[in-house]
Amino acid sequence: MHLLSAGCLCAFLTAALLRQASGLETVVGVYGETLEIPCNNGAITADVLITKWKYDKGDGLSGDLLVKKQQNVSVSATDEYKHRVSMAANSSLLLSAARLSDQRTFTCMVVTDADITEFPVNVVIYKTPAGLEISDKAEELEIGKLTKLGECVAHNANPPANITWLKNNKILVADGKGISIQASVHVDPVTGLSNTSSILEYSAEKEDTDAQFTCSTQPISDAKLVSSPVSFTITYSTENIVLQVITQDPLTEGDNVTLKCVADGNPAPTSFNFHLKGEVVKVENENTYTITNVSRDTSGEYKCSLIDNPAMEASNDLTVNYLDINLSPSGKIVKSAGEALPLTLQIESSGDSKVSWTKDNIKLDKEPQFTALTYSDSGFYECEVTVGALSRKASFELGVEGAPVIKQLIKQRAENGQHKVLICEAEGSPKPAVSWNINGTLLDESPFINGKIRHKITVVPTANLSVSCTVSNEFGKDTKVIDVSPLFEEVRMDKQDQSDDSDQTKLVVGVVVGLLIATLVVGLAYWVYMKKSKQGSWKTGEKENGSSEEEKKLEEKVEENSQKAEV
Repeated sequence: MHLLSAGCLCAFLTAALLRQASGLETVVGVYGETLEIPCNNGAITADVLITKWKYDKGDGLSGDLLVKKQQNVSVSATDEYKHRVSMAANSSLLLSAARLSDQRTFTCMVVTDADITEFPVNVVIYKTPAGLEISDKAEELEIGKLTKLGECVAHNANPPANITWLKNNKILVADGKGISIQASVHVDPVTGLSNTSSILEYSAEKEDTDAQFTCSTQPISDAKLVSSPVSFTITYSTENIVLQVITQDPLTEGDNVTLKCVADGNPAPTSFNFHLKGEVVKVENENTYTITNVSRDTSGEYKCSLIDNPAMEASNDLTVNYLDINLSPSGKIVKSAGEALPLTLQIESSGDSKVSWTKDNIKLDKEPQFTALTYSDSGFYECEVTVGALSRKASFELGVEGAPVIKQLIKQRAENGQHKVLICEAEGSPKPAVSWNINGTLLDESPFINGKIRHKITVVPTANLSVSCTVSNEFGKDTKVIDVSPLFEEVRMDKQDQSDDSDQTKLVVGVVVGLLIATLVVGLAYWVYMKKSKQGSWKTGEKENGSSEEEKKLEEKVEENSQKAEV
């Protein structure tokens, strides 16, 4: 048994509203359930003698349902209500299996000792739709074309269902252009229930791909009914076309390259024309074309277009990278010292190139130049040319040969003073042999690098010697001579040199000291003389004049001695 207040149906049931406006009480029942209709809102006093229920049959006629006397209830109905009515303890009318035909006025008549009173009640029956479903769906939606999307039907409802369409849970409102909604209601003549149908016509957009469409209704109950979502394939003509070049990077001669034509139509085109530098190739049920074993002549502009619409085309440039280098000289080269070696590097490439050089795997700052070859120019040279990610290398091995030359022949005294060290430095290639004209002990021989060698021996000479170093190879030889004195003579000469230096120092010091003493003596004599001269100033003028001349001579003598002392 289910009861609802009259306020729940105010928006849907016009008849109930009218009756409410006339002051009638309204009771709402659920279709198929037992409906309880209260008598005087359940306010029945104890002095009631008879309670009687009747209903309005229309045309001013009424039909009896049941009567209650002194707690005894008897059914007086002889029609459809005979087996559906009963009375509750509080005198309410109980009506089982509510039908739409029960939407009428039922009256409770109460008889007491003092009066007879009637309480009419208006009955309204509602039913929630059996369900919502979208049928008669479109196979696909075309952009810009108003197409019937589907039909949403709400079955067996009362009052008739109000259907709303939604896209991605947002309500669609008819605008007379891209959205059109047509609703209709069909009433079952047997049950009186309504079937509501709503048809949505829709003009799709690209954004509607994978969009979900639903329909819903809000019955009197709180639960909202929503159909299962449906989505559609959105079709549209090709608006854009792109030609893609699929290959490894960089694309070089001998590689394969694939041209792929991509169009944005739905369904996408599957057949294309590929324009291959003057040749047109038709490809069906495929959107790619592969060019094998490309060469530099393959470079150029390529196009693709739709077979059914040749004006819809796309283009792309294809560049085959290549790099050819020619280095002269190459291989193994042998030259003589002092010769010139011209060096040329020819480059043919598809772009700007960069060149780097190494000698014996050590990077050079610039390209080598050989105007006059030296032994140090010998080595392994390699150049690397790059164009983007493309790289080529070329190399040559240079050997510089010539007769050896002694660059330096020197002698040194060992730190311990026990022997002498002779050093012979030479250049030449192939490696020269080093020989001496005396017997000595090999102290060291440097590695043969860049045509240079350094040979070092130790000797202990006992007399003056002329020592020669000779270097030779298959191209010639060179000899240099150096004089070497014995060790004991050098020691004696060192001591003699030290003695001579000491005597000369003593002589100079003695002369300086003697001159200083002489100056002091002359100065002292002059001072004594001047003192005596002042004491005898009383003598005659002749004597004074004579004294002045002697004083003058004495001053000149002092000055002369002073100059000698300074020297």
